[in-house]
Amino acid sequence: MSKALNKKSYIRLLLIHAVIAIIIYLFRPAATFYSLAAIGYFLFIVIQSQNRNNEALMAAAYIAGAEVFWRMTGGLIFYETGKYAVILFLLIGLFFKGTSSKAVPFWTYLLILIPGIVIGSMTIGYDTNFRKAIAFNLSGPVCLGVSALYCYYKKIKRSDFEKVLVMLLLPLLSQMLYLYIYTPSLQEGIISLSGNYAATGGYGPNQISTVFGLGAFILVSRLFTVKDKVINIIDLILLGMIGYRAIVTFSRGGVFTAIICVVLFIIFFYYKQDIKSQGKINTKILIVTSSFIIIWLISSIQTFGLIGNRYTNRDAAGQLKDDITTGRVELIVTELHAFYKHPVLGIGVGKGFEYRQENLGIEIATHNEISRLLSEHGLLGIFALSILIFVPLVFWFKFKNNYYFLAFVAFWFMTINHSAMRIALPAFIYGLALLYIVDEKKNPVHRKRLAGQ
Repeated sequence: MSKALNKKSYIRLLLIHAVIAIIIYLFRPAATFYSLAAIGYFLFIVIQSQNRNNEALMAAAYIAGAEVFWRMTGGLIFYETGKYAVILFLLIGLFFKGTSSKAVPFWTYLLILIPGIVIGSMTIGYDTNFRKAIAFNLSGPVCLGVSALYCYYKKIKRSDFEKVLVMLLLPLLSQMLYLYIYTPSLQEGIISLSGNYAATGGYGPNQISTVFGLGAFILVSRLFTVKDKVINIIDLILLGMIGYRAIVTFSRGGVFTAIICVVLFIIFFYYKQDIKSQGKINTKILIVTSSFIIIWLISSIQTFGLIGNRYTNRDAAGQLKDDITTGRVELIVTELHAFYKHPVLGIGVGKGFEYRQENLGIEIATHNEISRLLSEHGLLGIFALSILIFVPLVFWFKFKNNYYFLAFVAFWFMTINHSAMRIALPAFIYGLALLYIVDEKKNPVHRKRLAGQ
């Protein structure tokens, strides 16, 4: 893993992951072997290397990218295995390389989560499995805390950081190809304007839209950061393929998030270049914009124009809907009501599910991590949220050397507002925003100021 990822290596990895997708389609139980083999392989690599080149971060990136694919194909032994594995690899990485002495805010964040567990143990009903309720609601926040502890003030070479993104991208491309084989044409399925399960292999459109949106963003960023025309062409083709699959899920959150991330990345990347480089970037911006328009037009044709109705908040008949959030506002209002009734310590971790059932009469998990933090943790939740927002901002204003910072923080914030923290990806991406990226071609600029690492 420590060697540079050249063109041949990248193409070889793409082909390997194309074969993985085909094998899992032909023999679905192979997904379990794939997940176990990947985790076992990365364990061997990380322990053998003693995480000298952030192999633990690359392993965690791969698992975070593969989690939804493994879930949809039944490749995980336990539903939350993906988050647990990400936490495990980052903890192993911390064992070998430690964390920054400046990471106190994130230790505080993790400690803030504990009182909610105690309250939850006293408020959750007897019919609810307490262990599962805690695991479902806290595995994401804990994953975020551990990711932040690993990455905060962590120096990483730009070449290694690019490999982290490739490790994250590869399983997403396997998942994308799997869905192309599984559902080659939308005309064979029934399109639903609330989420197209026919286009997602029967799995949750929200999560697939989220991961494919991130995959599209990574491919766009590579068009600007990778200076190889052959690779750029390959990535452009892959962008068209994964962008299309993200749109036809009919789940808007992941697509909107991806567009915002792309815009933020390009603005900051453009700003950091000299005038000569900006001229070349203008051409690439035009190519990316044209690609997005083409992807949208193809998606519109393939969905018989219904995708336009979805994104303009209309039903199949073209009538404007009253609620653009598909019921999410009602869930948020209920959680804010719980915070109002129990402002100090909240109603306890895992109690939110029962609270919605009691007040709305429906059994549904939260879609918004912010309102969940407030309802289940009370004022401590506000403190935790303040740490998550303001600590990264202070870090970025101090260094501003990570082109991806604004995009990654936006991905985390947007995702937890429409999909909570059901998957490891937003937690892991939050951590990546806190890395201090070192360009090997130049002398690292704030080396003394990072002495607290």
